[in-house]
Amino acid sequence: MTYTFKNPEQETIFGYLKAAQTIAVVGLSDKPDRSSYLVAQALQKNGYTIIPVNPAKAGSQILGETVVATLAEIPVHIDIVDVFRRSEFLPEVAREFLATDADVFWAQQGLESEDAERLLRAAGRDKIVMNRCIKVEHAYSGLGHK
Repeated sequence: MTYTFKNPEQETIFGYLKAAQTIAVVGLSDKPDRSSYLVAQALQKNGYTIIPVNPAKAGSQILGETVVATLAEIPVHIDIVDVFRRSEFLPEVAREFLATDADVFWAQQGLESEDAERLLRAAGRDKIVMNRCIKVEHAYSGLGHK
């Protein structure tokens, strides 16, 4: 039997986006042609505060924000953790997520992990979105600029 993750209802996903202010972007690239950069840029333009998380770029600036190495280094509440790391790394990011009080674990289009889901649910953290592009979902939500 193959693993198939079931996302929350569409209105629930829109609710996550509506409530969010701060989005940590794990795996954010400093290359303007990369999906992570384009998505984070769009989130900023729509009024979200983004926090870049990329150990290789820690201390530098991406999209005018200082990059941190880990989620644990973020000194403010994180509403959504948006992950741009390959699926095999999602359990590792889920463990980092669990060490914070972040609200929503979000894996970008093409990414999902049964192990990450199991870790999150076992810890009682069930606000999980996988294999969905946050930029596309925001566009569909009709929220516009925050």
